Amino acid sequence: MPTNILMPALSPTMEKGNLAKWLKKEGDTIKSGDIIAEIETDKATMEVEAVDEGILAKIVVPEGTADVAVNEIIGVIAAEGEDASAAAAPAKAEAPKAAEGPKAAEAPKAEAAKAEAPKPAPAAAAPVTSAPSASSGERPFASPLARRLAKEAGLDLAKVQGSGPHGRIVEKDIEAAKAGGGAKAAPVTAASGPAAAAAPKPAAAPVASGMSDDAVRKLFEPGSYEEIPHDGMRKTIARRLTESKQTIPHFYLTVDCELDALLKLRGELNDAAPLIDGKPGYKLSVNDMVIKALALALRAVPDANVSFTETALLKHKHADVGVAVAIPNGLITPVIRDACHKGLSQISNEMKDLANRAKNRKLKPEEYQGGTSSVSNLGMFGTKDFTAIINPPHATIIAVGAGEQRAVVKNGALAIATVMSVTLSADHRAVDGALGAQLMQAFKGYIEKPLAMLV
Repeated sequence: MPTNILMPALSPTMEKGNLAKWLKKEGDTIKSGDIIAEIETDKATMEVEAVDEGILAKIVVPEGTADVAVNEIIGVIAAEGEDASAAAAPAKAEAPKAAEGPKAAEAPKAEAAKAEAPKPAPAAAAPVTSAPSASSGERPFASPLARRLAKEAGLDLAKVQGSGPHGRIVEKDIEAAKAGGGAKAAPVTAASGPAAAAAPKPAAAPVASGMSDDAVRKLFEPGSYEEIPHDGMRKTIARRLTESKQTIPHFYLTVDCELDALLKLRGELNDAAPLIDGKPGYKLSVNDMVIKALALALRAVPDANVSFTETALLKHKHADVGVAVAIPNGLITPVIRDACHKGLSQISNEMKDLANRAKNRKLKPEEYQGGTSSVSNLGMFGTKDFTAIINPPHATIIAVGAGEQRAVVKNGALAIATVMSVTLSADHRAVDGALGAQLMQAFKGYIEKPLAMLV
């Protein structure tokens, strides 16, 4: 029997992706394990393996198609002589579910109505209206985590009242619904006749400025700008950072770190790098040493190595440091796992590999998800200092500025030192001011006495 190829979920939170490329064409023989397509998510490009053998009998979704939903049929594998349409048919012929809305159920309802005894016209024709939900053809406004938890608990998101920004359903709303005290069914009212037909559609969500898309466009002369549609990555960055700023109480601490000892040690270590195939086995950057220093600081101040949830603090046993990497049209944060127990050369080589694959969108989800804190470094662009937005589930992030020569006072006299400003952004729900200061004190100690990173 022919087998459907479904759009895979390449991460726990993935709901849709772009079918970037078919690596097989219709009529090609396929073996289990063959790479048959490339899927683009908002963070990376992933390869799809065949799990069955046969012939690629039909490509249902052509390459280049954007926003293909998870579990949607994208192709059909069949044995020699089998009809590919037999595999794709069940998905189209499925009985409509209640969540698919009135339009999806319209045709079968009409057929059923013919076989039933006549009913009063208004009642038979009356559609059901409700607050925005799956049952009204609209998608409930919920975070990916809330969707997953609701699915696992068998909850109907349409009946959960959101407490997040703009009514967004978040994790605590799902927990409250599971406990039976926080669920609130959306009001369902029977409408009839013209009133229901004339019900206005909800307005488009306003942009962050509070203005609608059309209102913003009207501020500029037609032809004076180029309109570039948001891709999946830009949408995800916008959503996650807006949610972070709106829901996480940030506070900031800045320290100035002298770099002269670190730069001297870095030069000596790079000069001592062994040759492998005629090339140095590693080349340390200042950022590699910053990653190590943050990891060791988190180990030294374990109460700051945490993530906040509504019910508990998650105190991590390892310091997994994410590093913001700029890629075309966005950024991604690959993670150096257990960085406090890795040598500087290992961190350096691992970071280079992750950064290269990030720029080619070849990272695996487990390589950029999670982490316990992160580093954002704009020093190479000459930026003196800045503040970074926390990347959940992290409770902290450090923003690293450029190292520059500054006048400093040493033993009561003016001197010149290479100084770098570093600003901590902390989630005040998880890390208090004094604790954040201890973390930055420990970080500064490792930067200014870098030999401590080698023992």
